[in-house]
Amino acid sequence: MAELIVAPSLLSADFSNLEREIELVKKSKAKWIHFDVMDGHFVPNISFGSKVLADVSKLSDLFLDVHLMITDPDKYAETFVRAGADLITFHYEVFDDYDVCLELIQKIKALGAQVGISVKPKTVTNAVLPLLRHLNLILVMSVEPGFGGQKFQEQALSKIRDLRKYIDRNHLKCLIEVDGGIDEFTGPRCREAGVDVLVAGSYLFGHADLPERVERLFE
Repeated sequence: MAELIVAPSLLSADFSNLEREIELVKKSKAKWIHFDVMDGHFVPNISFGSKVLADVSKLSDLFLDVHLMITDPDKYAETFVRAGADLITFHYEVFDDYDVCLELIQKIKALGAQVGISVKPKTVTNAVLPLLRHLNLILVMSVEPGFGGQKFQEQALSKIRDLRKYIDRNHLKCLIEVDGGIDEFTGPRCREAGVDVLVAGSYLFGHADLPERVERLFE
């Protein structure tokens, strides 16, 4: 496994003090920031667009991890890459088709960004295994996408273990990321199962001791 990466999820940040929130992240061991982009269609909530990403990119050199929870990632992927995204993740469930997914993967790479695919809790990992050799990252959702602060779903651990075995057995360079209900208890369990990237939102933001909370995820 690669060295653990922590990606604070901006969805849980205080947007009236966004620069202060970013400064707290910069003081921590976190190297990424996670952006949950929601359109009100693929998921019931609406979050933020490329303008927020572009503004945050001016505040730090942190790796910008953009999760597109939208029905038309092909239409908006380039917009978010131009706004500063280092990695674009879209949902397998939007297309449910190998060839269409592969076409978008290649498009995002051609734009100069890394690319990942996300799977909802009810999507089986076998569906995406053939795509892993083309990906930089596979995102396992451990809650239903759309809202922060949900409880961690245990079945994510078995998904992570299965993906870890497949990736290692086939010598692939694909990181495993998990998002949903991550805290100082669930995070280490995911790491033990084989995850590379922990996305945490409400556990980190809203607390003055954010750097210390990030540290606990490494324990």
